[in-house]
Order: sequence, then C-alpha cells, then structure tokens
Amino acid sequence: MIRRFEYNARPARIIFGPGAVARLADEITASGCRRALLLSTPGRRKDAEAIARALDSRAAGLFAGAAMHTPVAVTEQAMQVFAAVNADCVVAFGGGSTIGLGKAIAYRNGATQFVIVTTYAGSEVTPVLGQTENGLKTTVLHSRILPDVVLYDPELTLDLPVETSVNSALNAMAHAVEGLYAQDRNPLSSLSAVEGIRSLLQALPIIARNPRDIDARGQALYGSWLCGTVLGTVGMALHHKLCHTLGGSFGLPHAETHAVLLPHCVAYNMSAAAEALAPLAAFFKGSIAGGLHDFATSLGAPRSLRELGLQAADLDRAAELAVRNPYWNPRPVEKEPIRDVLRQAWEGRRPQ
Repeated sequence: MIRRFEYNARPARIIFGPGAVARLADEITASGCRRALLLSTPGRRKDAEAIARALDSRAAGLFAGAAMHTPVAVTEQAMQVFAAVNADCVVAFGGGSTIGLGKAIAYRNGATQFVIVTTYAGSEVTPVLGQTENGLKTTVLHSRILPDVVLYDPELTLDLPVETSVNSALNAMAHAVEGLYAQDRNPLSSLSAVEGIRSLLQALPIIARNPRDIDARGQALYGSWLCGTVLGTVGMALHHKLCHTLGGSFGLPHAETHAVLLPHCVAYNMSAAAEALAPLAAFFKGSIAGGLHDFATSLGAPRSLRELGLQAADLDRAAELAVRNPYWNPRPVEKEPIRDVLRQAWEGRRPQ
C-alpha cells in the first residue's frame, strides 16, 4: 500500500556532461542577464578567473572569499561587491561553501543564480540556505534560494582530491539516507534516494583507485545530483541537526562531520525507521549502519569527531544544543541518548 504523500517539484535547469561549462555564457545570455559576479573560495580563485576570462564582457567581477558554513559577515561583504560592480546575477564555482554564498546573495537581492559544480555536495539543487552568525548555524527555506541553472561537468572534477571527493560524496549520501525516513517523503524522493546512494556506492571505490576515471566521476556527479534533489524536496532529521550544531557552534568541517555522523544517526533511528531504510539492506549485508561505517572506513574517510577537533568536554554542550528546536525525527530526540550518539561518534566506534 502506498502511503499518503504530497509532492512539490523544485524547478531548476540542469546541464550535465563533459564540456557543460562551455554552455555558461549562452545560459547567462538566455536568462536575460548581462553582468555576472563570479564566486569562489580563495583556493579556487585561479579557476574562477579562467571562467571569468571565458565569459569576457559578461563577467562583472570576482569575489573569492566564500567560506565554510556561509558566515553572514562574508555574505555582507559579497553583497557590497555585487552592488559595486553593478552585477545582475551570480556564478558560483565550486562546492558547498561557494554555492551557499550564491544562495545567500540571491535570497537577499533576488539575483539569478548559476552554479558550476566541482564537488558532490548536492546543495546546488535545494532551496535551503544554511548560514552562520554569532556561533549558531540556522537554515532558511525559500524559493529564491534555489539556483536557476546548474552545470555538471565531470571534466572539472578530475583533479578533485580523493579525500575531498569521498567526504563530499558521503555528505550527499547523508541527504538521501535521511530522505528515506523523512516525515514528508514521497515515492519519487525515495526512488531518487536509493538510486543516488547506489550510484555513489559504485563510483567512489573506482575514484579512490583512479581519480581521473571520467565515467566514475560522471556517475558520482549523477548520484550527488539525485541525493541533492532529495534534500531539496523533503525535510531532514537528526543527522542534519547534529551536523549543523557541530559545524555552526564548534567549527567542525562540514562534509567530514557528515561522513563521521551518518552511520551513528542511522543506528539511532533504525528501530523507528526500519521499514523506510529497508531498500538499503541490499547494499549492506547485515547492519546498514555498520555497513555505512565500513564503506566510509574503506575509503579513508574520518571515523571520529575527535579527529575533526571536537573536545570531549564539548559533548555535553553539543547534546544540549542539538535538542533545542529539534528537527522532526522518526525517533524522539532526547539529550542523554543524543549525547551517547555523540560520544560513540567521538570515539569512532563501529555502530551496531
């Protein structure tokens, strides 16, 4: 029997395949825009400058200060540059940090957004903005936040370090896993979640062995796109709340925190969401949570919050923050059990 559901489509134009980045100038023109502000992190400045040169007169300027967790202070700086160069759209080149900055600008001024994806974050197809201010990370949901045009070009990911590739893809996988037991899940989001997870499970071991395998890179982008659409369609639960807490209040790296926490949050929710998670049993013989942990470990992903810099003395405060205004979750969110989840993740235990 199919359960009752509602489905709200999130329109976005997707351009996928090798060489897709060459379509950017035409896409900007077709949208009616004329002056694009390019966005990147400091480490991707040179790559973004090359994109700007290719855009020629359509490039109004470059802001290369995007930062993890989208600090509001950085967004305000970028907004000043946007106004100073008289831009009418933004081009986010990179991963979640840069995409988040583009979203933050568009949320404030309604700018048209173009995204050139270089990691597997998946946030480029969601109307969700996570931003940090005064030591707290909050999320905003609005139609203006959803990028308008997304370009997936596997050629741009061939030099993405294996470590970054793995952590970014595990971040995307977390969107799909939580989407399977989301309160507002629907048949299409669940199908996308399972297919996205399958694609990433197949692609990542190949990328770990041969980072320049373009077919595997394309499959990983395909999987991350599907996982991202799940994040953009349904609500998230405990896992994302914990990641936002640890990132916004303790400065832990975004993708790596997802990689560590995912198996533990699945273990926490398994008793309440066994039916929803059942499609993953074919991928992981025995324990789904344990299988996720083993898969991440086999790829060299971090295993503990301790590795990421969280102090044991921070566990109580993290648990306290996590149960404030909790996201909906299939199992009740209570401080002591959540602290136990954090402790196990801090120690790097294999969840049962």
